[in-house]
Amino acid sequence: MAGAMAWEILWPLILGFTLSGVVQAVVRREHVTRLLSGDSPKALAAATGLGAASSSCSYAAVALARSLFRKGASFASTMAFEIASTNLVIELGLILALLMGWQFTLAEFIGGPLMILLVALFFRLWMRGKIVDAAREQAEKGIAGSMEGHAAMDMSVQSGGTFWQRLFSRKGLDAVANYFVMDWASVWRDIAGGVLIAGAFAAWVPKEWLRAFFFEGHPLLAALWGPLVGPVIAMLSFVCSVGNVPLAAVLWNGGISFGGVASFIFADLIVIPVILIYRKYYGGRAALRITATFYLAMVLAGYAVEALFAVTGLTPTSRNATAIEASVSWNYTTWLNIVFLVVAAFLVVRFFKNGGAGMLTMMGGSPDQHEHAHHDPGTGSDTAEHHDRP
Repeated sequence: MAGAMAWEILWPLILGFTLSGVVQAVVRREHVTRLLSGDSPKALAAATGLGAASSSCSYAAVALARSLFRKGASFASTMAFEIASTNLVIELGLILALLMGWQFTLAEFIGGPLMILLVALFFRLWMRGKIVDAAREQAEKGIAGSMEGHAAMDMSVQSGGTFWQRLFSRKGLDAVANYFVMDWASVWRDIAGGVLIAGAFAAWVPKEWLRAFFFEGHPLLAALWGPLVGPVIAMLSFVCSVGNVPLAAVLWNGGISFGGVASFIFADLIVIPVILIYRKYYGGRAALRITATFYLAMVLAGYAVEALFAVTGLTPTSRNATAIEASVSWNYTTWLNIVFLVVAAFLVVRFFKNGGAGMLTMMGGSPDQHEHAHHDPGTGSDTAEHHDRP
């Protein structure tokens, strides 16, 4: 069952990471930091758009948010960037539409911005003054982690020209290959863990038990319970990024409410390992407030999605997510997988041809090792560039 799920989501993952690599290759990191310096609606909108164009790995997103915060971005904008980079990315939308239906993709892209607005509002109330000062002081400390090197690298094309000129230049294609492989390297554990947990959950947990737990026969109770319990299940599953979609499909087939599915998917940024990272990055008090704020925003966004789709009649009625019924056969999925595996092979070969093995090693390094390093995607070499930190 896990293998069938993995086969079903393979081509949209490759397509999503390729498109994400294209955007990251032509958007320069210093431009991102400059746009996120405040918490105005303009800054939050920029953070949302830029986050949606970046990698979907939760751990990399958390590390990158800390990097942006250290360079002068506001706390609210960095958290908005973090939420968007895991909940509004292309690959997540593709997989949701393919496995569960377009309504879930629409719910994600409605609920995600709503959650960002709620977090920004709550931060203005509860994350200010000494809490933020202490968080910034803690963030300045050099704490190494598995995603720090990835977050510190800016592999975007630095030369001028139009979007298409930068993209199809030798350096542009190399940068796309670099981001494609690095993003896969950062997220494959979550994807593998997600399909294995979802496969085991679907095979071993009786649907009758799930239906009783989610109050499927009681519409009002189900609508109230789902968004509350969805994030808790996500926290305990330890699965984040796009890896939680197969488990979301299992929960939907098992009876969780529509809003509960939305809040479950939103909750990839408060799984227990990520909460522990918040504590290391920003201190215990800030980590507690981030977690509580995110949870409250996820629950409220889940309720909003539930109500909006119920009023408009868009809530799906059938509980037969494709992931659970998937099988390997000669159909359009197989042909698309073959095509995109060729694309992936091209990018992987280009990555290693340009010295990519060393970059994978750097992913596990400290950000302080790479803060002044600029990777030249055209040559695979690293050259020192000295910039004053804002």
